[in-house]
Amino acid sequence: MGRAILVVFVTLLVVLAGCVGGTEGAENVIDDSQSVGDSLDVVELNVADVSPDEEYIVLQNTADEPVDLSGFELRDREGGQVDGGLSPFSFPSEFILEPGETVKITTGEGDSTESELYWGYNVNIWRDDGDVVRLVDANGQVVLEHAYGDIDLDEPDGDIEGDNGDESDGDGASTVEGELEIHHIDVGQGDSTLLVTPANETILIDSGDWRQDGSEVIAYLDAQGIDRIDHLVATHADADHIGGHAAVIEHFETTGEGVGAAYDSGVPSDSATYENYLDTVDEYDVDLLLVESGDELPLEGGVSAQVMNPPAGDAGSDVNDNSVVLAFEFGDFQYLAPGDVDTGVEQRLVDEWGSDLESDVYKAGHHGPSTSTSEVFVDAIGPETAIISSAYDSQYGHPSDEVLERFADRDIETYWTGVHGNIVVKTDGTSIAVETSESFSTDPADILAETPDSDDETNALALRPLAADEAASGIDATVALAMG
Repeated sequence: MGRAILVVFVTLLVVLAGCVGGTEGAENVIDDSQSVGDSLDVVELNVADVSPDEEYIVLQNTADEPVDLSGFELRDREGGQVDGGLSPFSFPSEFILEPGETVKITTGEGDSTESELYWGYNVNIWRDDGDVVRLVDANGQVVLEHAYGDIDLDEPDGDIEGDNGDESDGDGASTVEGELEIHHIDVGQGDSTLLVTPANETILIDSGDWRQDGSEVIAYLDAQGIDRIDHLVATHADADHIGGHAAVIEHFETTGEGVGAAYDSGVPSDSATYENYLDTVDEYDVDLLLVESGDELPLEGGVSAQVMNPPAGDAGSDVNDNSVVLAFEFGDFQYLAPGDVDTGVEQRLVDEWGSDLESDVYKAGHHGPSTSTSEVFVDAIGPETAIISSAYDSQYGHPSDEVLERFADRDIETYWTGVHGNIVVKTDGTSIAVETSESFSTDPADILAETPDSDDETNALALRPLAADEAASGIDATVALAMG
């Protein structure tokens, strides 16, 4: 699946005219794929325990003729995308490497020159001992491999791409290893979800209501032995979703192993909760990345995370409609987390993504009101299991009768934090197990009978007003501009 990288502040710069010099009159430029591979050698590597800005490889043209690298790509040991789902590095059009010359490709960001190109990522590509530098042509044919560390190039990767791009062993069975855990944390009338990949990489999606100030989420994470958040996602700026973001960042930056990166829709709020979150991002120098449809989180452990919303370009100022919608895949297992999008956005997602929405587990949008989880959306997803995150005595009547009846009509096993407490989904990529901290029926009809009578209001929680002395300060100018 051709998916765009989510790094939004920097686009890999097309090499300037000076980078493609030497093309005039070059009648003997080597451009045959295998000949290009035979002409190149990896002469330097700096890939172990370094930052992305320090991670690089150096290629040298060892032939007697210039080499045309136009359209060639760099990858690591993964067969399709780069490890973690990141897009490969593509050499610029008409990039010619003269005999004896070298080109340095740095993972991080920078201004391209004649002899140094930049991948543009804020995460490492070659992360550990046992990766491979691969050069492939426009057809995906590997023409050069250079191993480092403890690895045997004669051993197969085990990464054979099927027609849909999923990792497969050739007989349709999933080859992923380990277990993916999805923890739906009971934060009352709010939302917070923790994913732990087989590589022990952590993704925290939202952090509960501002009144808790992250206390419930931090206590839960500590109880799970989590000492680092690799990816912190704010689906949108409502205070019942990002209420603990500032506290979570401060906690892990001061007493844990830090926060790797924060992800945001880029649609701002004038609430103190949102401004405090930005201030804390700035204070601890956490990378803040704006995402849009087509991006993908750079995850390890065989897990992919596709961003389906917000749409690319100007999508307006509605924070709910621009919620970050994430579709996770691990082996044959799929999980969809749609934030607080309403039925109008759901229809657009069905039109744009179609069968890619199909998921085994669906976290009901917007805590389960009648203005989300439409019939067309549920039918497109076709979930076996649904998760609803809201308070037992929700002032908004979440979950609504309509949504529970919709689940009941389709025999969807349903879990609700209001009666089940913390809900943990575990999967090996094929089978699924669900654990809850409280026992209750998973029949949506039984849950419907248990819900307290309440009006089905669908407005977001009221945001705490921004105090005059709580304005954001010092946030990176690029980020502030991108957030309007």
